[in-house]
Amino acid sequence: MSTGTGTTEYAERLHVPLRWWVQATMFLATVWLAFTVALPPWLAWAASGALLAAVFGIFAWVGSSRVEVRDGVLYAGPAQIALEHLGAAEALDKDATRRVHGVEANARAFLHTRPYISRAVRVPIDDPSDPTPYWLISTRHPRTLAAALTRTSAAEA
Repeated sequence: MSTGTGTTEYAERLHVPLRWWVQATMFLATVWLAFTVALPPWLAWAASGALLAAVFGIFAWVGSSRVEVRDGVLYAGPAQIALEHLGAAEALDKDATRRVHGVEANARAFLHTRPYISRAVRVPIDDPSDPTPYWLISTRHPRTLAAALTRTSAAEA
């Protein structure tokens, strides 16, 4: 997952899966068909176009999120934290991720999760001035991200 620049240890874009795009396209085609039967043609096309732009815009926005370990900093979407404030990263499988999202959840935790990604990495925060107990970050490659966090933290120590 390294980009070869020497400063980026891990980089991943959390894009929306293809099946969501296909399902949305089929749903919007069905809505367009219903609109053309029930509405004047200009209104059916306008409403369908607006729905298409809204749905695909939301998918593009949600799918533009990135997770990176670069220059001694963990970036998760718009948030960032220096690696010196992090504990040992833990790669979570599907069941552990579900538990951390549910019965084992902490309301003070920072979540950068996506519903279409079933695995995550939990990174404890070792900064006593930060009330956040851990970050939970969705990733398709939890072991690789955890290894990058561990490797980069150890290199800076």
